[in-house]
Amino acid sequence: MITHTSYAVEPWVLREHVLHLGVLPQSESVFALSNGHVGWRGNLDEGEPHGLPGSYLNGVHETHPLPYAEAGYGYPESGQTVINITNGKVIRLLVDDEPFDLRYGTLRSHERVLDLRTGLLTRTCEWTSPAGTTVRIRSTRLVSFTQRAIAAVAYEVEAVGRETRIVVQSELVANEQLPEHEGDPRAATALKSPLAPEEHFASGSRLRLVHRTRRSGQRVGAAADHTVTGPDGTTLDSESNDDLARLTVASVLAPGQTLRVEKFVSYGWSGVRSLPAVSDQVDAALAAAVRVGWQGLADEQRAYLDDFWARADVEVDGDEEIQQAVRFALFHVLQAGARAEQRAIPAKGLTGSGYDGHAFWDTETFVLPLLMYTSPKAVAEALRWRQKTLPAARERAVQLGLRGAAFPWRTITGSEGSAYWPAGTAAFHVNADIADAVVRYTAATGDWRFERDTGVELLVETARLWRSLGHHDHRGGFHIDGVTGPDEYSAIADDNTYTNLMARTNLLAAADAVERHPRQAAVLGVDDEESAAWRDAAEAMHVPYNDELGVHEQHAGFTRYQPWDFARTGPDQYPLMLHFPYFDLYRKQVVKQADLVLAMYKCGHWFDEETKARNFAYYEPLTVRDSSLSACVQAVVAAETGHPHLAYDYLLEAALMDLEDLEHNTRDGLHIASLAGTWTALVAGFGGLRHHGESIEFAPRLPERFSRLAFSLQVLGRCLRVEIKPATAGYTLLSGDPLTVHHYGEPLTVDADKPHLRDIPRARQRTAPDQPPHRRPNARVPGPADRR
Repeated sequence: MITHTSYAVEPWVLREHVLHLGVLPQSESVFALSNGHVGWRGNLDEGEPHGLPGSYLNGVHETHPLPYAEAGYGYPESGQTVINITNGKVIRLLVDDEPFDLRYGTLRSHERVLDLRTGLLTRTCEWTSPAGTTVRIRSTRLVSFTQRAIAAVAYEVEAVGRETRIVVQSELVANEQLPEHEGDPRAATALKSPLAPEEHFASGSRLRLVHRTRRSGQRVGAAADHTVTGPDGTTLDSESNDDLARLTVASVLAPGQTLRVEKFVSYGWSGVRSLPAVSDQVDAALAAAVRVGWQGLADEQRAYLDDFWARADVEVDGDEEIQQAVRFALFHVLQAGARAEQRAIPAKGLTGSGYDGHAFWDTETFVLPLLMYTSPKAVAEALRWRQKTLPAARERAVQLGLRGAAFPWRTITGSEGSAYWPAGTAAFHVNADIADAVVRYTAATGDWRFERDTGVELLVETARLWRSLGHHDHRGGFHIDGVTGPDEYSAIADDNTYTNLMARTNLLAAADAVERHPRQAAVLGVDDEESAAWRDAAEAMHVPYNDELGVHEQHAGFTRYQPWDFARTGPDQYPLMLHFPYFDLYRKQVVKQADLVLAMYKCGHWFDEETKARNFAYYEPLTVRDSSLSACVQAVVAAETGHPHLAYDYLLEAALMDLEDLEHNTRDGLHIASLAGTWTALVAGFGGLRHHGESIEFAPRLPERFSRLAFSLQVLGRCLRVEIKPATAGYTLLSGDPLTVHHYGEPLTVDADKPHLRDIPRARQRTAPDQPPHRRPNARVPGPADRR
């Protein structure tokens, strides 16, 4: 993995069997642990060496001024950036007075294993100090799914060969020194020592620090307690100051003896609670964890994940890399959202500070569909967070002269945090992406209480924005002008097809929802005239189409633009936005990421089979994939339009985005949307899943490399198992009442008695489309044998 021979391919674990400091920052991301509330990067226990120290609490951030050459009305004034909060991972070790530091002495062995079934990160190593003393170290780390405020470490040292003096220092550290910030210097200033001390405490084995962010005013508490097991004469001493609380454990170990320190860490934060309240909060969470104990936490973690894998696992026979990658992806997407609980799911999860810790449209479009069929409660919580941010979105709409709500392009708090003006502000499709997630969640779960209490309000306010943003022309057609679609190489364009089709769905869904929930409609001030106007706009929505070429336009006039000069673009000039001005990109036929192709996936009923094939063939040679959000969508539509080899190549790119560090920025955190896209490429691409309203459809077909693909879906309170082989597909209900699904258009009612087998029709062969020069997905990355 990470394009390095230190990483092996195994079905249920990610194993690093030799430590190489050159890929340490990337490994810190892939070995990160989180539960959606607390996040710990996979830093080494002793804290150094490191690439990027990282401990995060979802929602904890600092604000800073946004830079503009000239001020303008409507510009967001403050940026928001995730901060590195109090680090509870640190356990330093001194061996006969010498610090255990991998850069010195002799590292005889070193292995780290992330076990996807247990949720534990284990580390084992043997080290000889410069003075010749050898010790074995074993550590195990977890961030609890069952106790969301808790993380824990079990750290054990064994003397080898001779009597050894051992000192272990377990710490809480605030305001750690971070690598230099390469972006806005004002942001760097805001993030330098962002935590102002309010309380420090150390007594016996217990530690506590409480800080407050200097600008955003959020109070952050961290506490730790310890269980120490060692030989007679082992001593404990604790101390604290403003930014450090430390427990020091000293012992003398005979050969073969061990010293074990179990460390429990609790976190809490609030923008409104008092200092005593936050202190009490972290102490209470800590007491509950200590009562359960280390083994109890590990057992709870395994039970939680056993339940998850029973309903979410994807099995791939014939491809070891994809098997490992999809489980790695499922695990990390679960970590990003499981206990976020009315907080955002950031683009990097809690694995790094990339994108400043912001959430984008990635969440609703790529991440929530996976969680919808595997952990639906996490989806409801993510959408309730959007509902909580409606006041800021309504305020933003007023500022822009619009009705309803204008959700932000990027945010932590719910207010707009993007300085990209006006291209970012014009990406209004985030409204429709949120509405789409509401509709799909309700269809997948039948959770009508959620629709009533949360969904209706989100649908109404997003529909109001579209009706005020768009307009009817003199012939009655409805247009939405001056927007930025998913493709960020096209900005401020008229009638973006993806935006218009998604807005159309949004408007119709809102009109239907207020009919089902008249009381909520009345509270929101929706009358018959307003809902009728939504339907009128939806039915009259303009979708640009070039009759001469027989293809849909990404936006009005796109196909008349001058094609990008790919022949004069070298392989070292990608991504294009780092080598060419946006002005040039905006007025040429070149596509950063799937846009019209995404519309064909999300709104597939709008396009017939032949139109999809022509559209895909037209846009493939223009799409350069300078975004991690593209490959998984292209995989889905390539599979649907008869290009299984190309679909497989795109699946590989999505699946190995971080495991192979394809964009050379995994050090900043994982690409959570691309990880989720691995599941999408398999389940919606090769599994052919489409779910529109009450219709659950499958059109499965495997690539040559797979001998079998199997997955489970949580649908309407049932658990549906789908097993696909080259010639047949089987549908089995594992739990719940009978369910009707469609196989290549044929309805069948699935029950728990036996698998329902159906033949897979022969694929239609089509000529594979070209890709831009130097941008074809790798036909095959080095195989497992090449990396062992």
